[in-house]
Amino acid sequence: MQFTTSNVAADRLRRVQESFREELIQLSLEVNPVNLGAGNYDCVAPEFVTKALSEAVTGPNILLNQYTRGYGHPRLVNALSKLYSKLLGRELDSFKEILVTVGAYGALHCAVMALINPGDEVIIIEPFFDCYVHITKMAGGVPVFVPLLKNKTEGSISSADWVLDPKEFASKFTNKTKMIIVNTPHYLLGKVFTCLELGMIAELCKEHNVICVMDETYEWLVFKGSEHIRMATLPGMSKLTITIGSAGKTFNVTGWKCGWVYGPQSLIHCLQLYHTGCQRACITPIQEAIAVGLENEMENSGTQDSYLKDRIERLELKRDCMAKFLSSVGMIPVIPEGGYFIIADFSELGTKIGLNLDDEQGTKDYKFVKWLCRNKKLQVFPLSIFYCVEHKHLGGDFVCFCFVEKYKNPNRKLLYRSEEPDFIFSKGLVTLVFCMRF
Repeated sequence: MQFTTSNVAADRLRRVQESFREELIQLSLEVNPVNLGAGNYDCVAPEFVTKALSEAVTGPNILLNQYTRGYGHPRLVNALSKLYSKLLGRELDSFKEILVTVGAYGALHCAVMALINPGDEVIIIEPFFDCYVHITKMAGGVPVFVPLLKNKTEGSISSADWVLDPKEFASKFTNKTKMIIVNTPHYLLGKVFTCLELGMIAELCKEHNVICVMDETYEWLVFKGSEHIRMATLPGMSKLTITIGSAGKTFNVTGWKCGWVYGPQSLIHCLQLYHTGCQRACITPIQEAIAVGLENEMENSGTQDSYLKDRIERLELKRDCMAKFLSSVGMIPVIPEGGYFIIADFSELGTKIGLNLDDEQGTKDYKFVKWLCRNKKLQVFPLSIFYCVEHKHLGGDFVCFCFVEKYKNPNRKLLYRSEEPDFIFSKGLVTLVFCMRF
């Protein structure tokens, strides 16, 4: 028998579809556009982290180039314990309540695969990070979708104006619900869930005995005026919550693929067992370097030497500048409270310029993204791809921009320069000033 994907693939793959990113990546290879959708933070990583990696690899401790503890390098889990014990207000056991994984993605994979049985329902808030659905289906779980809805249509709109409908949200909890995945700060919207919003989620989790997976990979990217609240600190939630973090998002080293998950031993032990049969152990020198980075940041926390404090201040300037230029070309930006993505409503712009998308396939935003790539040499992401089929219309007027890239395109004229050299990110400004003057 000749092997084909359909007749050789395991049954668990039959419910999984190809990632939407593949078509956009292929289009990008054909067109070679300015990519403002990838989310690659192309500023230099902090020297104290890169130097620590170099020293780990070339230094006298030869064991740092060998296998380390499977559930997490001792120096790193101890640093994580010290960091989060203070933030949680309880002692976090370095070895029993923390697992180091291959990126935050690996932590999500371990959480779902270790805890979800076929038929278990997993509540997923829209718009979602696409791997939530992919991994849930791989585990045989049933995704149950509930959207954040925009409750404001006039004036300045922020990510805080996208909220859950309490009645609709409560209706998603059933006797089959095993887990909910909550992303704050939100990957796409930049929404930072308030204590009141998290409290509503917490009460339903406690009522139905539902595990709450908190994806907090953007925990250090919260702008002034908002506060990141940790679900595990709410009354009665420490035993139901596992929380995911990311070294890549913390220190701008996404290519190092180092993440972690922490929570009660009863849950984390399940993830550790799954991890043993999946990855076994993560890269030793990278874990050593991240541990050094966390130690350095804890020492400098709250001072002018804090890397995280300096980065968020710079990023807020970029956010405000991007929002200004999006408005100037006729889009309506949704001002994010955190992260480094900003979504914008392009519907008025499309009407104004008489945009004809009949030649493209897909939802309105998907058509616009492909048209923009082919005709303006700019790549962004359509928002509707982060919704289930029934809810795609909710994202049909929006596209997603990333506002972290610096100027690195020698074929484009530099259009904007602030007083700070680091604040040159003309990929975004080329988008808005050069490419989009229709």
